[in-house]
Amino acid sequence: MFDAKRFAETIGVEIRNQDLFQESITHRSYLNEHRGYQLEHNERLEFLGDAVLELVVTDYLYRNYPNPEGELTSFRAAIVNGEILAEIAGKLGLEDFLLMSKGEAKDTGRARMWLLANAIEAVIGALYLDQGYDAAQVFIEKNVISELPRVIAAGLHTDPKSRFQELSQEKTGITPSYRVLREWGPDHDRHFTAGVFLGENLVAEGEGASKQEAQRTAAAEAIKVKDW
Repeated sequence: MFDAKRFAETIGVEIRNQDLFQESITHRSYLNEHRGYQLEHNERLEFLGDAVLELVVTDYLYRNYPNPEGELTSFRAAIVNGEILAEIAGKLGLEDFLLMSKGEAKDTGRARMWLLANAIEAVIGALYLDQGYDAAQVFIEKNVISELPRVIAAGLHTDPKSRFQELSQEKTGITPSYRVLREWGPDHDRHFTAGVFLGENLVAEGEGASKQEAQRTAAAEAIKVKDW
C-alpha cells in the first residue's frame, strides 16, 4: 500500500494530507480491481495540476524570457508535453508508486508514458491543494522548468510538423499528410493515434490527447525514423 513517508522523500516534498497524494498516483483502472478502495482516481487532480503547471511555466517564461509571444508559446508547449513530463516523472521515481490494474502494469511504451505524465500533473494538483501555490511553484521550478534550457538547446520547442514538412520537401519533394489511425477512450479522456505519410507510405505513428498532439508526436517520430 501507499508509503507516504517514502513517497515524500522520493519526490522531495512534505506531505500533510496523505490521501491527496495517494489519490494522485491512483489510476482509474485500479478502482476496477479494488472495489473497496476508499479514494478516487487521479483524473480530477490531473485536471487541476495541468492548470497550475501551465500557469507557473507561463509566469516564469514571461518574467525571464523577452521573446515574442509565439516563441514563448512554443517554449511552454515543449516543456509541458507528455514525453518531457513522463521523463521527469521517471527521474523522480513516480513509477514505483503508481496504483493501477494488472493489465495497465504490463503495458509499456507510449501508454505508460501518458500514465506517468498524467500522474505528475496529479501530484502537482495534490501539492497545490495540500500546501498552496508557492509550494507547487517550487516543485515545478525545481523539477520541470529546470529542463527548459535543455529543451531549448535541443530544439524541442520547434514545431515538429513544420520541421518535418520543411525537411521532407527539401529531401523528397513530397509534402507529408496525416491520418487518424485510431481513437479510443471516453469523451473526457480521448486518445488518438495519427500516422504521418509521404505519399502512401506510412513513415511513423504518434499518440496524443488530441488529433493535433498525435500529429505532432508522429512528426517528431518521423524525423527520428528518417534520421533527419
